[in-house]
Amino acid sequence: MNDLTQAHKIVLEQIKQACQIAQRDVQEVQLLAVSKTHPSEMLKAMYETGQRAFGENYLQEALDKIEQLQDLDIEWHFIGHVQRNKTKHLAEKFTWVHGVDRLIIAERLSSQRTAAQTPLNICLQVNIDAQDTKDGCQPTEVTELVTQISQLPHVRLRGLMVIPAPNNTQAFTDAKTLFERVKVQHAHPEDWDTLSMGMSSDMTEAIAAGSTMVRVGTALFGTRDYSK
Repeated sequence: MNDLTQAHKIVLEQIKQACQIAQRDVQEVQLLAVSKTHPSEMLKAMYETGQRAFGENYLQEALDKIEQLQDLDIEWHFIGHVQRNKTKHLAEKFTWVHGVDRLIIAERLSSQRTAAQTPLNICLQVNIDAQDTKDGCQPTEVTELVTQISQLPHVRLRGLMVIPAPNNTQAFTDAKTLFERVKVQHAHPEDWDTLSMGMSSDMTEAIAAGSTMVRVGTALFGTRDYSK
């Protein structure tokens, strides 16, 4: 068993244990492999373990990998901050976009997604604990954004994405409360099923609070080398 296979197995077991503690069905929690800065060869090796959903933060790096790995049935997630001038590539190439925090971004993604494609899955990024250094809309803005974005034609608003400050587990509970409260504003409430929160260091706490998707990089791929 190689290192990536072993790492994948360990993370899946950690998710299983976290679900057992929280008395949740393990099928309710998806593992998103955060592969930013890691080469395509590592993604291909991780794919061979059975992993299908991969998250990228940097658009050009992601586009290169999408091209190199186009023969694989990968579900590509963009989890970085979404800039207005980058929406066309995101709309065309990805299955999910997690960093939507303004109506104009959602409108651009909707208009640039072709009618021949399935709707683009998106999550609202919420700055759940008011960090000065974090992107995301304010919790007070979410209700109106859900009302507006859920009516756009070529996107499916699936839920919320949060990145709380380290050790702020209360923020996970706050995110879950907000997630449940704003569902009634959704034009298609059956689509509202995703709470993307929790990473390598805090996924147990996130799952306990109700996360349906954990974004795990280091525990799967090892420490990132940003010099590349």
